[in-house]
Amino acid sequence: MERKSALLAGVGGQGAILTAKILAAGLMRAGCDVKMSEVHGMSQRGGSVSTQVHWGDKVYSPVIGQGAADIVVAFEKMEAVRCAAFLKPDGAAVINDYEIPSSTIAAGLCQYPEGCLEAMEANFKCFTLNAGQIAIGLGNAKCMNVVLFGAMTRALEMDGIDWEAVIRDTVPPRSLELNLAAYRAGREAV
Repeated sequence: MERKSALLAGVGGQGAILTAKILAAGLMRAGCDVKMSEVHGMSQRGGSVSTQVHWGDKVYSPVIGQGAADIVVAFEKMEAVRCAAFLKPDGAAVINDYEIPSSTIAAGLCQYPEGCLEAMEANFKCFTLNAGQIAIGLGNAKCMNVVLFGAMTRALEMDGIDWEAVIRDTVPPRSLELNLAAYRAGREAV
C-alpha cells in the first residue's frame, strides 16, 4: 500500500485530535501501519492545534514535511492557509468555511484576513463546506469535526473501511447517532 498522509488543523476545542484518532483507528483496522502526532500549542486558549497522520505498509514517522501531505483538513479557514505549505502540489484540502477570530483579532488589534478560501482554491484542489451550519442543522455544532471527517474520507476516496463501525467504537454512546449523521452529511457535502 502506498504511503499517505493527512494534516488536520484547527483551533483548540474543535475536535481535530478526536478526528485524527478516528482516522488512525480505522486505518489500523484496515491493516495499515499508522503513525500519529499531535501539536496542542495554546489549544486551551483558542490557539492552533494540528495532528499529522501517516499510513501505509510501513511508516517510520508521523511528521509531515513541507509539500508532503496528501490532504489538509482545515477546521477553520485561516488554518487552511497556515498549513498550505504542507500540501503536495496535487494534494487536496477540505476546508471548513468557518471563522474563529484569534485573540488579536478579537481584541481589535487586526482584522480577519480576506481571501483565505480564494487563495487556497487558486492553488489546490479544494473541497469547501460550512461544517458548522451542517452540524447545527443536525442539532449540535459540536459534531462539526465529524462532518469534516466524512468530507475527508470522501475526498480521499477511502471507501474500503467501515468508518461507521469505527465511529461507533470511538465516540460516546450518547452522541453516537448525531456523529453518524454528521459523518454521512460530510460525505454528502463534497
